[in-house]
Amino acid sequence: MPNRKLNKPTDQRDAMFRNMATALLWNGKLVTTETRAKELRPIVEKLISTAVAEYKNTETVTKKSVNDKQQEIEVEKKIDKPSKLHARRQIMAYLYNITEVKEHKEKREDFEKRTAANHPVVEKLFNEIAPKYDGKNGGYTRIMKLGPRRGDAAEMALIELI
Repeated sequence: MPNRKLNKPTDQRDAMFRNMATALLWNGKLVTTETRAKELRPIVEKLISTAVAEYKNTETVTKKSVNDKQQEIEVEKKIDKPSKLHARRQIMAYLYNITEVKEHKEKREDFEKRTAANHPVVEKLFNEIAPKYDGKNGGYTRIMKLGPRRGDAAEMALIELI
């Protein structure tokens, strides 16, 4: 079955689905029209399946380093295996980056520490969402119909992560 065109040019449609997928993964749910939700579901399911398959592929490496007092210290560091790195880069290429806003009266150092992850949606996908769905084969999203929208009577739906 070919994809629905939704009365949009291809570039606008692709940008809309990238934006919707980013919002769904970041917030956990999204209210949109029923046809957009039905088109968004396989996109998000493929992203989550990729993350579930690769989120465990890390190895712990122990390195020896010398500190300021000339003492040898062993430092353990988790490093992604090449397959996980490839999956992470594929997902980063599709999803948009969320720009976080500095909170009121927050110091710059605290803001930089809080926003250290360069792509927070991908970090959330690999650290929170993928472990939650480990061992489950598909069916990560649910579409619930909400009824017609006031104004143009378009059928609305809520798509959410289960």
